[in-house]
Amino acid sequence: MAAANCALAAAAFVELSEEDNTGTEETAEKRMLDASRAEIKKEVHDDHRGLARVGRQIVLFLDVYVWEPVCTGVRFLQLVAIFVPVILTVPAIWLGDRQPERDNERSGTLWWYGFLVRSMEWAGPAFIKLGQWAASRSDVFPDEMCEIMSKLHADAPAHSLHATRRIVQAAFDGRDFGDIFDEFDPKPLGVGAIAQVYKAKLKPDLLVPGDLDVPQGRSNLGQNVRKNVETVLKSSPKGVPSSYVAVKVLHPGVERTVRRDLRIMWFFASVINAIPTMEWLSLPDEVEQFGEMMRLQLDLRIEAANLAKFRKHFKNRTTTWFPFPYTDYSTRNVLVEEFASGIPIADFMANGGGVFQKDIASEGLDAFLRMLLLDNFVHADLHPGNIMVRFYQSEQPHLRLHPKTDDAQPTHLEADVTEEVLSRLRPYRGQKDMWNAELAKIDREGYRPQLIFIDTGLVTELNATNRRNFLDLFRAVAEFDGYKAGQLMCERCRQPDAVLDQEVFALKMQHLVLGVKSRTLALGNVRIGDILQQVLGMVRQHHVRMEGDFVNVVISIFLLEGIGRTLDPDIDLLSCSLPILRLLGAQGGKEMVQGGDFSMLFVWLGLETRRFMQASVEDVERCVKYDLLSPNV
Repeated sequence: MAAANCALAAAAFVELSEEDNTGTEETAEKRMLDASRAEIKKEVHDDHRGLARVGRQIVLFLDVYVWEPVCTGVRFLQLVAIFVPVILTVPAIWLGDRQPERDNERSGTLWWYGFLVRSMEWAGPAFIKLGQWAASRSDVFPDEMCEIMSKLHADAPAHSLHATRRIVQAAFDGRDFGDIFDEFDPKPLGVGAIAQVYKAKLKPDLLVPGDLDVPQGRSNLGQNVRKNVETVLKSSPKGVPSSYVAVKVLHPGVERTVRRDLRIMWFFASVINAIPTMEWLSLPDEVEQFGEMMRLQLDLRIEAANLAKFRKHFKNRTTTWFPFPYTDYSTRNVLVEEFASGIPIADFMANGGGVFQKDIASEGLDAFLRMLLLDNFVHADLHPGNIMVRFYQSEQPHLRLHPKTDDAQPTHLEADVTEEVLSRLRPYRGQKDMWNAELAKIDREGYRPQLIFIDTGLVTELNATNRRNFLDLFRAVAEFDGYKAGQLMCERCRQPDAVLDQEVFALKMQHLVLGVKSRTLALGNVRIGDILQQVLGMVRQHHVRMEGDFVNVVISIFLLEGIGRTLDPDIDLLSCSLPILRLLGAQGGKEMVQGGDFSMLFVWLGLETRRFMQASVEDVERCVKYDLLSPNV
């Protein structure tokens, strides 16, 4: 407990996130959100007595029944002024010629979508986030609308440096700002709808030595031998600590603004839901789900806990890295994390990945599939802006079996090669030939790429029911029983009674799955994202309301396969899943077979057969060159 305000420390949220969810309807996100909301619940506590209790009751009454309604009413009038023109211009969607290259939408419809996006930007943080969330719901909204919504960005004004200093000092128990940082760039790295981020350098006495990336203490003989063997087999990156941090600070007052906007959204959603034929959208439920997503981002301790959990899951997976969170200094309003030095993956998509393009593409898909199939803890905001690439030199094995004490941990003066390599690449952005030539030099010098994932405020985690539904659906698809898969989707969706033509939907699913089955030995040519896009179109057409977690997973696959194919047009998502299926088979294959479930075994054997049949001299050469014969797990 923090002494200043008796709020839960970020470390307590880490503990909540690590509780076992097996067989329960709870998720780590739900537990953390409940704890967060309980802290700010407006109530008179039992420790208030006498006049203090009466005074507290009066203040609470005025706040809840006078001040909040007045502020919400003023906000309502602001939103009316912004969105009434949007409503009045709805007839524009029936005007103009159809655009075949834009999903056959009319030009008037496309204009109106753009006008709606601009209005959302004017309306503020909650509506910006609403548009970004709507862009991921291809099961509800038209594809072209989602495409335009995905370009919605937050041009929010930055709050003042004075407010930042005040909020950060509170997170450090009132410590003077000059005693916290050696360096602090007053210009934010980025300003979002909810928060803004700065780059800074912590004072040496505030650095946390417990970073999991850095070995600690003296190793015994057995530990050192094992470490040397793993270093050779896994090509482990050197652990070099950094005193540079990213400081994320919530905008002052954003929580109250979002809360008022959510009330207004719920009111309008209820009005629309009362219109005949519109109830299948279940908009009040969607607003509730969106509101939960927003509240998760309004407590930065949750993002710190998610970072800690991701780092634990990927501790021995050297192809992917997550920044180290300083949980001791992270509060509801401030997140302090290790500064992620890398080049946005968008630069590699634009300039090419050179000799590393296959590695970068496959590493991204591998990381996602491990999150989904092994961890049940998936980064839910995997767009190119949240993925970066850095390079590392492999750690060399120590020849001494008994290392000296001062060799056990690198010093802060040791140079981190990441920034050195990145500085060589940055001047060649937009010059593909020079860019790829420099990447070839980096490869010859022995550097390896590593993906960095940031902005972990939102994750997807399936509870027991959703996990069971996911596995049942996977089993049906693995057995190429598309009709059964369609029936399961209809029966277990949020509103089974609202589904239109269940039999037709199931038959369409069967047709789609059989089409995939006919190309089993050429699945490298099958775009999984295109198939999922067809499924989402069918879901929207037949009013099959899927759980948001399912849709998040589908959209993540769609985005990541798109990123992967931009870097490597020949990437095969199913081949990338093979190592994960091997691990699943090793972990739970025996129990599944004993229970009569052979679907995973069939998928595994089928993919192994394809892999063997498609083997080539180039594949063998690449395996030898990059040591893929001892895969990094």
